[in-house]
Amino acid sequence: MAIIAFWSREKNETGQTLSMVALSTYMAVEHNRRILAVSTEFNDRTLENCFWNMSKQGTIAREIASSNQVGFESGFEGLVKIVTSNKTSNSIVSNYAKVVFKDRFDILCSASTKNYEEYKSICNMYPQILEVANKDYELVFVDISKKMPPNVANKILQMADVIVINITQKLMIIDDYINLRENNEFFKKNNIMLNIGRYDKFSKYNAKNVTRYIRQKKEVSVIPYNTLFFEATSESKVAEFFLRFRGAKENDRNGTFINEVRKMSDNLLFKIQEVQMNR
Repeated sequence: MAIIAFWSREKNETGQTLSMVALSTYMAVEHNRRILAVSTEFNDRTLENCFWNMSKQGTIAREIASSNQVGFESGFEGLVKIVTSNKTSNSIVSNYAKVVFKDRFDILCSASTKNYEEYKSICNMYPQILEVANKDYELVFVDISKKMPPNVANKILQMADVIVINITQKLMIIDDYINLRENNEFFKKNNIMLNIGRYDKFSKYNAKNVTRYIRQKKEVSVIPYNTLFFEATSESKVAEFFLRFRGAKENDRNGTFINEVRKMSDNLLFKIQEVQMNR
């Protein structure tokens, strides 16, 4: 069981959330593991919208979710109340999560509040909720919001088994990562992975060049920009996308996308094993 934190200190879009969506969904489809993806966003339903649009019929997630209506209707605030009251069990988080693939892949959506002060208060419960979830799920992915109070974000980073730092293909951003690694002992640990979201293989800052530039032994992971995938994220059809293209050939653009996600999945599983063996 492991917690994987997706994080970036960049203010601009890095593709962090959708990179986590791609990786966690792929692993739910291809690996027999019980997976939870957690959103910590404020007033943002990006993660949820990748799988559900309740105004439409026919999405796989909607059909599956209808058989788990109690969990589907329950909100994050309800989970906070239960955890705060210490009436928890190892499986309590799953009661408040939405089902994508039954017994395989769940989503814990962000709080529904639109009051930022209330959101900040709720954020204090995320570390405790992640601890509980980690006892029930084999892999817990958490998307750390830029709007989250820094002290809470730091707590999650401290407890994470693996931290995926998300960057873009800009020299300033790459140099900023190098400075972060050189000047902060925490980010010199062996549980760090680097990911380039919305990746363009034709950029001069491709994976091989970035890997050499930052003097890293293992090639950085990437989640390429893919038109059909990004359309699927806005149409609540991410589950369908991965089921449809799981067997796509590598010379096909969708096959290329799936192959890069597969490589990141392999890198993550290796990193988790490496970290846990060195404890």
